[in-house]
Amino acid sequence: MAWRVRFPRSLFWHGAGLVAAALIVSAAPAAEVIDVKIEQVTSPGGIEAWLVESHDNPLIAMRFAFRGGAAQDPHGKEGLAYFVSGMLDEGAGPLGSIAFQEREQALAMRMEFNASRDVMLGNLQTLAANQDEVFDLLRLALTEPRFDEDAVERVRAQILAGLKFDENDPAAVASRAWDRLAFHDHPYGRPIKGTKNSVAAISPDDLRDYTRRVFARDKLEIAVVGDIDAEQLGKLLDKVFGDLPAQSELAPVADASPPMGPSREVIEMDVPQSVAQFGHRGIARKDDDFMAAYMLNYIVGGGGFASRLMEEVREKRGLAYSVQSNLYPYQHGSVFVGNVATKNEAVGRSLQVIESELKRVAEQGPTAEELDAAKNYLTGAYALRFDSSANIANQLLWIQIEDLGIDYVTRRNELIEAVTLDDIKRVAKRLIEADRLITTIVGKPAPAKGREVRG
Repeated sequence: MAWRVRFPRSLFWHGAGLVAAALIVSAAPAAEVIDVKIEQVTSPGGIEAWLVESHDNPLIAMRFAFRGGAAQDPHGKEGLAYFVSGMLDEGAGPLGSIAFQEREQALAMRMEFNASRDVMLGNLQTLAANQDEVFDLLRLALTEPRFDEDAVERVRAQILAGLKFDENDPAAVASRAWDRLAFHDHPYGRPIKGTKNSVAAISPDDLRDYTRRVFARDKLEIAVVGDIDAEQLGKLLDKVFGDLPAQSELAPVADASPPMGPSREVIEMDVPQSVAQFGHRGIARKDDDFMAAYMLNYIVGGGGFASRLMEEVREKRGLAYSVQSNLYPYQHGSVFVGNVATKNEAVGRSLQVIESELKRVAEQGPTAEELDAAKNYLTGAYALRFDSSANIANQLLWIQIEDLGIDYVTRRNELIEAVTLDDIKRVAKRLIEADRLITTIVGKPAPAKGREVRG
């Protein structure tokens, strides 16, 4: 199965990599249009991937993900997925850590792994001429990771050093505290990087057990862009992923229902500037109201200097340098979260202004002018997400992870244009509850209103 997407040629090539743009919008200048095919490839062994084939540059970018992520960390072993992500290029098969990484350098390749809440992400970029050797290294990393003791202890030390650094980062502390208040004992309430005690407790056997349970073909999503055709890709898919177990052994993860506030926790830290994180439950990605909620967030705090919160907190009152909001549609529980950083004596007033503006948005909704501006920006800027072969692969991967369909790129701007002023006003009332925020503050703030638990 294949899906054709039409892109403006003026945005298609950039540097050494393939660059795709989104659908042409009415505000875009006239440009010659070419067709690009997003092809669903199935390997002889039954492994599926999405492919954008282009032979104009001798490069291949692959993004892939195993569903599971840090939500699969056992109690007491928080940080396990993050630990695994740091170990996968530290030796595999017959190659120890140094030999493996020297081989990576010799092949001029890039291989990275990252653990998020719901997925373990992989990133591979290579010259097409080196694809056989590069993909064989990836196969070894996924199917025969060594987890040698010296490499494990070196990576453990790096993680512990990072945790120590985070202890003195007000933003990191506020974020972890907010997750704990919002999700409690749910896996989302546990730190992705773990704690000093949990990381110290992780053994090589724990690392092996995680890969055995999570790295399986039934929970695998793959996107590939570049100088490779469907037949070649099918063979490489079987070569790289074919020896993985057919079925994962994921522990069930319950849907989270973040409690509503008001609640406020202050964590004292001797710094001149306080950081606050605020929010409550959000709207799920598959909810019919998600696109309206996404656009609402852009208007409220996701649009940088164009956002309501930036205008009210920074531009009008000079209370903070930055303030923003985001909508995070995690697989098992969505949240609407914002943050602000300002001098200690201004954090209380900043939060009052934020709450007041959120209440006004919930009651009145955005204006027609704000909605039009959001539509113009969000449709026009979509092309910027496709400015390299790696970013194209990343976009296609997340479309798969969120199960939006292979035609989503062609439908996305239409979904935005379809949101009406009545829709977004209704969703504002549904989403935003300004008097029920969960708030964490890190620093030495002047007294602020609200129920407080000092930690």
